[in-house]
Amino acid sequence: MHVSLSDEQCQRYARHLALPEVGEAGQEKLLHSKVLVIGAGGLGSPAAFYLAAAGVGTIGLMDGDTVDLSNLQRQILHTTASVGANKTASAQERLKALDPSIRIETHPFRLRKENATEILARYDFVIDATDNFASRFLIARACHEASKPWSHGGIRNFHGQTMTIIPGQTACYCCIFHEEDESKEAIPQGPIGALPGVIGSIQAIEAIKYLLNIGTLLTDALMTFDALTMSFRKVAVRRNSRCALCG
Repeated sequence: MHVSLSDEQCQRYARHLALPEVGEAGQEKLLHSKVLVIGAGGLGSPAAFYLAAAGVGTIGLMDGDTVDLSNLQRQILHTTASVGANKTASAQERLKALDPSIRIETHPFRLRKENATEILARYDFVIDATDNFASRFLIARACHEASKPWSHGGIRNFHGQTMTIIPGQTACYCCIFHEEDESKEAIPQGPIGALPGVIGSIQAIEAIKYLLNIGTLLTDALMTFDALTMSFRKVAVRRNSRCALCG
């Protein structure tokens, strides 16, 4: 059913409406779209914030952690007043303040094999904003089984990386990374505070491009970013016919 934008929405999204690639039809498509952000921390903060600002109508936030004072150096969804609160509740409050009309669904717990199928079924696109390898491999498997497109993001120190995966069509996370290689978690170092803003924003753009079916997605490629040298590198990757997940 076609529903015209309200006067308030036309004003709010005026800059989108002026883009031929978006326009009114594209904005309505965003308003009817649903994106799940797994992790409401460093990467999830800018990703969710820009998705909300863009008018993505339903945003799911999944995180079982509470806000710690040390998070505030980079996790811009949260404030000093949020310390001790569940991250999804804190993030929901911030996103609702930005745009009260969008729907925020909170999942104040971790993604698990047992709950993944049911939760992923509700969304059109998934953003991996987690900070550990176990969660990333779980997301990779769950999205593959559910045929859900998703964006991987990772940050450490002054370096970030991201790629977009369309299950069954493009190289997957496990084509590049292997669980046996990542068994030992590295001791956390950093990251520099603004780094997740760069990578998380790219993840939000990828989600929006996918939802609108515009541009060229960051598929079959791993983009890396070095903040110290201010250099981006895009490395082409191929589907691995012997991949344990998608081969």
